[in-house]
Amino acid sequence: MEARVKVTIRCNICGEKFVLRGKREKGSIDTGFKQCICNNSHDLDIEEHGL
Repeated sequence: MEARVKVTIRCNICGEKFVLRGKREKGSIDTGFKQCICNNSHDLDIEEHGL
């Protein structure tokens, strides 16, 4: 089953914040987010919210 979720992603390097919508499938969330504008792709805080 696929559920829509709202995700807040904050970069721990530059502090940039992204609010995205994605799909939760089989325990993982797909938002299409690849990396921050500072090229950071690993040091991120990810928080999930229901829609």
